[in-house]
Amino acid sequence: MTTGAPLPPTRGRSRARTLVPLGLAAWLVLEVWLLTLVADAASAFAVLALLAGAGVLGATVVKRAGRRAFTALTETLQRQRAGGEPTAAEKGSAGNGMLMLGGLLLMLPGLASDALGLLLLVPPVRTAVARFAERALDRRVGTALRQARIHRPDGKVVPGEVVRDHPGDPAGPRDARPPLTS
Repeated sequence: MTTGAPLPPTRGRSRARTLVPLGLAAWLVLEVWLLTLVADAASAFAVLALLAGAGVLGATVVKRAGRRAFTALTETLQRQRAGGEPTAAEKGSAGNGMLMLGGLLLMLPGLASDALGLLLLVPPVRTAVARFAERALDRRVGTALRQARIHRPDGKVVPGEVVRDHPGDPAGPRDARPPLTS
């Protein structure tokens, strides 16, 4: 059944869908090249020992970070039931995700991923990466909120922008919204 309405313009392939596979392929080539370079300089046994040691270290880091995250979650839930405020340790437990990422990078076979994983174990680097990731996510979510669509009662969709007076209030001030009329 056709309505006679024109079809929306189709978009081409996004830049991320093009660059991510190319980036992964380049990463794999880099990892293999580094492994062969180190195997030529030292020995295959040394490379194998490095990979095994990094895997064990990564598993240990992931396990400890997971335990810390679970403990913080349990304490937060118990404190909320009691009506208390979260402690500074619970608010600062956001670094567990970066620790888990560092451990995962250590568990992946390869020397470049091991180097990045070891960097994420250093607290100042981990904090800087977490702040960068949080700002990038806030920008991405903020763009999505600004491009929100308003659905009117008659079924029409009106594209618009969400304007916030206060950055902490995602919906904006309550008294500034006009009532929806048809």
